[in-house]
Amino acid sequence: MQWTGLNELREKFLEFFESKEHLRLGSFSLIPQGDNSLLLINSGMAPMKKYFTGEVTPPKNRVTTCQKCIRTGDIENVGYTARHGTFFEMLGNFSFGDYFKREAIAWAWEFFTEVLEMPKDKLYPSVYMEDDEAWDIWVNEIGVDESHMKRLGKEDNFWEHGSGPCGPCSEIYFDRGEKYGCGKPDCGVGCECDRYVEIWNLVFSQFNNDGQGNYTDLVQKNIDTGMGLERLACVMQGVDNLFLVDTVQNIMKHVSKISGVEYGGSERNDVSLRVITDHIRSTVFMIGDGVLPSNEGRGYVLRRLLRRAARHGKLLGINGPFLSELADTVIRENQKAYPELTEKRDTIKKIISYEEDSFAKTIDQGLALLNTFIDQADSKVFSGEHAFTLNDTYGFPLDLTKEILEERGMAVDEERFRELMREQKERARNARKDAGADAWKGEGSAASGLPATVFTGYTELCSAAKVIAVIQNGQRVESAGEGAEVSVVLDTTPFYGESGGQVGDSGVLEAEGLSADVIDTTKHEGVFLHRAVVTEGTLSVGDTVNAVLDSMRRKAIMRNHTAAHLLQAALRRVLGTHVEQAGQLVNEKHVRFDFTHFSALTPEELTAVEMMVNDEILKAVPVKMEEMPIEEARKIGAMALFGEKYGDVVRVVSVGDDFSKEFCGGTHMDNTARLGLFKIVSESSVASGVRRIEAVTGAGVLHLLTVQTQAIQETAQAMKVLNPAELPVRARQMMAELKDKDKAIETLNAKVASANLEGVFQNAQDVNGIKVIFALLSGTGSDALRALCDKAKERQEPVAAVFAGISGGKATLAAACNKSAQEKGLKAGALVKEVAQLTGGNGGGRPDFAMAGAKDQTKLDEALAAVPELVKKQLGA
Repeated sequence: MQWTGLNELREKFLEFFESKEHLRLGSFSLIPQGDNSLLLINSGMAPMKKYFTGEVTPPKNRVTTCQKCIRTGDIENVGYTARHGTFFEMLGNFSFGDYFKREAIAWAWEFFTEVLEMPKDKLYPSVYMEDDEAWDIWVNEIGVDESHMKRLGKEDNFWEHGSGPCGPCSEIYFDRGEKYGCGKPDCGVGCECDRYVEIWNLVFSQFNNDGQGNYTDLVQKNIDTGMGLERLACVMQGVDNLFLVDTVQNIMKHVSKISGVEYGGSERNDVSLRVITDHIRSTVFMIGDGVLPSNEGRGYVLRRLLRRAARHGKLLGINGPFLSELADTVIRENQKAYPELTEKRDTIKKIISYEEDSFAKTIDQGLALLNTFIDQADSKVFSGEHAFTLNDTYGFPLDLTKEILEERGMAVDEERFRELMREQKERARNARKDAGADAWKGEGSAASGLPATVFTGYTELCSAAKVIAVIQNGQRVESAGEGAEVSVVLDTTPFYGESGGQVGDSGVLEAEGLSADVIDTTKHEGVFLHRAVVTEGTLSVGDTVNAVLDSMRRKAIMRNHTAAHLLQAALRRVLGTHVEQAGQLVNEKHVRFDFTHFSALTPEELTAVEMMVNDEILKAVPVKMEEMPIEEARKIGAMALFGEKYGDVVRVVSVGDDFSKEFCGGTHMDNTARLGLFKIVSESSVASGVRRIEAVTGAGVLHLLTVQTQAIQETAQAMKVLNPAELPVRARQMMAELKDKDKAIETLNAKVASANLEGVFQNAQDVNGIKVIFALLSGTGSDALRALCDKAKERQEPVAAVFAGISGGKATLAAACNKSAQEKGLKAGALVKEVAQLTGGNGGGRPDFAMAGAKDQTKLDEALAAVPELVKKQLGA
């Protein structure tokens, strides 16, 4: 067999199965679509579960794919072994009730022995111990010698996950030679050594498990095969592990070039090289499919991988940012199979750079604090409170803390850490309930199996339609009377089903003696669900009705959707091509548009964006909507939604010749002039690297002007300003007056506190000859606290003082240690820091005086009460 590159192997496999009448599908997104059981796609068959269950009809009964996959169960092991990786590609051929064992086995053998020219004497198939049919095909039809066959048990050669479809497997192993073996006489397939490597798994899905261990034959038998592309490349290239495969090795060489560290020089450096190489592959593909860094879900996985890679870069001596530079190599090595990576290059690199820069700002402080905590630890168990502080304040994921601690032979008190995380989430949670959601529960599943609805709403606001189904309380019914809340399925409809960020339409279904108000419209696998309340008569399956949109609401929605396209185009022109849609909501009131960007927009940028959109509106530019093959759409430069999966034919919405071209299934105005005007209402941050703009069009602009004008008039009256134009001057005057009054109040409070200081000293506690005082003073700001500390330092006897003040809703801590106290070993900076940490805050300063912020004011009393013990601890008493 000949050395073959990874990219060539992928193409050979897909071309081979195309020759066997399989439909080649592109890789599905790493973000599961309509499957909440998975965080990220982790196998070739995962995106096609609905085809196997029959819930959705596949585009063809024979399919072949090369699927991007991420597995995160053992991130901690990546780098420490040459076997583990988070990103891989899975080759597969699938049959949905078409061919079965005979063809699957024959084609696998043909591909290996004839296409790749693998030596037959190096191949060893295994079958399930009870699968005589597969054994017979391999031995008597394919001609494999029985000495090369192996029967294995259920654990190795039977695929099942609880109840549902399952079946035996046949795996094909490759003998890498004696040098990889263990030397045992019985070394063979199934041995734990590295000699026999499993390359291809053929799953014969032929039974249904009822969950109790009872198996019945499936009416439709399926084939699901999976072969790791990187593992195949290892065999074809004669290398030991995935990090030596050509495309992966080129990425590692780039890491070596940046770091000046060669692979194979030392195990410590090799670990870091492998971590960076694997993680940059994963992050590039994840961002390319629309995953953005965050503190939960798949976004957290992305952030964790990026930060782990960045830390290992520091371990290799790389001091500046470098990951976005590596992204170029990942894209170059994979662009032929995944051209979308090239299209998203700017966005991918921007997000990586932003996240790396963000982490760099805190990692040094975090590492220093972690080392301090480690030095202070009196056992091998690291405090959950300290782990929480590192996570909350310095952005250190628990996994990174654990990994660093493991290098020191320590473990984290994870139970306490997670308890603190739960408390934080509980405090931050703003509970929201989806009102009325229960009323529609189960409607989607009840619509399964119904024919797809024909949508006429691009050109019609009213259509005659036949009632196909009526669903009530999750069940199909024949009819529903007045007052019933139902979901209605029609054969054809002008109502837009909520998708792509555009809300569903509302309106009415009517016929003689019958009326139903449509509240909302959604979609389930191509079936439109009209959520309605019957207001007159009885609605029955088979009825013919007029489906009439609320046309005023629909047109307002259309104005805002077209505005969203204009907004994205303007943002890309003003801010750069890294701007990508990260989410949107388009309804009749406004457009809410989320996009990738890494800093707040300046007033000048917002004005430029707003003016650019309005210029296009005033030009009265035609808006064109047309369907075309996806490749043609890409050639004309149409933008795809980040991370979205599209079919072979797409709908493209164009504004003018070159201002905006986007893939979009939504409804739009046919001319920009129909938007009236466009006004940005707000700009804000919604996540790391994601900004949000809310804007209005048409009548929404008039409503905004009315509300704002009324607010200005009422404010002018309240401030006794006759001319509203004078409001800014009067507001500045009032703020200056209030500031002066606040200073005067604080000065008075300081005098009162100072007068009461003698009383505080009378309650001082003696700790090893040091007067320890502490007090909580409401209405006292930082200046007053500083004055109190100065008074405390003037005392002759040794004094340690900690004061907490609350002013303007903000809590501040101040500590003082006079010269006599310092001579005994006390430091104000260390003291105030420990007190602050008891409230979830932090701070520090000089030995004689220091200040800190208190985060949780409810813990102030408890923290101050701990001051004597903290003093004692600092003295070593």
